Amino acid sequence: MTRRGWAALALLYMAGIFWLSAQPGPAVGLPHPWDKLAHAAEYAGLGFLLARATGAPAPAWLLAVLYGAGDEFHQAFVPGREASPLDWLADALGALLGAALGRGS
Repeated sequence: MTRRGWAALALLYMAGIFWLSAQPGPAVGLPHPWDKLAHAAEYAGLGFLLARATGAPAPAWLLAVLYGAGDEFHQAFVPGREASPLDWLADALGALLGAALGRGS
């Protein structure tokens, strides 16, 4: 797949994250600490897609971390949701793993 194709998939994935974050109430109802694993897995997928799109893990990780920060900010305005620095940390760690796995040609 071309980098443009990976970028298109990453944008669709980001739209999906935004849509899920806009839903009122608990995201998936997972208890702590399992909710952090869900955050990490979600952002590992984004980090992977962005690494394939950019061809480099560092910019992919940075983009995913910035998107995660924006997502947490967005959730602060959604009824029943909250912005959490620990969720953002889980996003960043997952994105790091995904970006590392996505590096390649």
